[in-house]
Amino acid sequence: MLDLLAASSDAAVEPWRDPAAYWGAMTTAVAGRSGPVAAVNIDALRYNALDLLVRTGGVPIRVASKSVRVRALLDATLALPGYRGILAFTLPEALWLAEDHDDIVLGYPTADRDAIARLAADEQAAARITLMVDDPAQLDLIDAVVPPASRPALRVAIDADASWRAPGLGHIGVRRSPLHHPGEVASFARVITGRRGFRLVGLMMYEAQIAGQGDDTGSGDAVIRWIQHRSRHELRARREAIVAALREIAALEFINGGGTGSLEFTGSDDAVTEVTAGSGLLAGHLFDGYRSFDPAPAAAFALDVVRKPLPDIATVLGGGWIASGPPAASRQPVPTWPRGLRTLPREGSGEVQTPLHGAAARGLQVGDRVWFRHAKSGELAERVDEYRLVTGDRLVATAPTYRGEGKTFL
Repeated sequence: MLDLLAASSDAAVEPWRDPAAYWGAMTTAVAGRSGPVAAVNIDALRYNALDLLVRTGGVPIRVASKSVRVRALLDATLALPGYRGILAFTLPEALWLAEDHDDIVLGYPTADRDAIARLAADEQAAARITLMVDDPAQLDLIDAVVPPASRPALRVAIDADASWRAPGLGHIGVRRSPLHHPGEVASFARVITGRRGFRLVGLMMYEAQIAGQGDDTGSGDAVIRWIQHRSRHELRARREAIVAALREIAALEFINGGGTGSLEFTGSDDAVTEVTAGSGLLAGHLFDGYRSFDPAPAAAFALDVVRKPLPDIATVLGGGWIASGPPAASRQPVPTWPRGLRTLPREGSGEVQTPLHGAAARGLQVGDRVWFRHAKSGELAERVDEYRLVTGDRLVATAPTYRGEGKTFL
């Protein structure tokens, strides 16, 4: 197993602070491999994993598998003291991971009838996996697949809305659970505890408007910081009230909150027993826009230059690896090295080719490599079969992605 506590003997202290040396070493490490090449710098990953722990102030971290999608990296992170459990994104994935892991929370409700049947027929998996619910209809669907009398009691957690309903501004955050007020959450908890075949064990509240929104991105930062300040104040009081109400109804095992961008705030909330993080391990470029932390660029991919349509344009093969979210420029991969390359405004990152222009393009020749950083983290793993694991200028191992293991969950 990859040991993230064992620093490499040739690793400089924070080598990514010298971009020319860092990306030059990465290029050397994968020079003998055909592109496209996705790589993870182990020293940068170690730095990020330990920095996340510092930022929580001692609150355990549950790893969001959606943001990693490589079992070797999940296992290495979970081996670090301070990390505990997995937040999975689909039930088939959770069932697969439950073969080796005993604490898996499903981050989203499921309507996968085949997977529900498999869960209900597997007592070990049922003891290891917690389903996420926020609506009686989800309980009805599970009962319709496997009646309560024909299955073990299934572990469930409530997903409560952590968005801010701002006066004059409306809904600030993502659209997740319909349960917002403490009374709504408590009423649903009573529905769960009053039904056979379910056991309420936890609560999740993900504050996307804080965790997933950078506050150091340029124009508009002052407004974002004001919104986040007000949202933090409102959420702390409301989450405390929700947890107090639930503890009168059921013996909860965990109260989960947060994400990579909100670890300081969520870790300081006394109502929370664990936080979730995942994207901060590999650090897509969206996480460059936060004041409170400065992650290392652990994951990147290199594409080969295949043509020069003009002296100041170099075209690489592929590149249209767009991240989820609004169709904005921020979701495109960023050409990172050589420095000074930009996509063409009328083309962007293309499915089969990406033209890049700028002064640095003049120095690129057919066969040279350009390094890109993905906007998020886990979605990069859906594009390649394996990650090359690098330290310094050495390729030390490879690790299959979910896709490389034949798994395409979502």
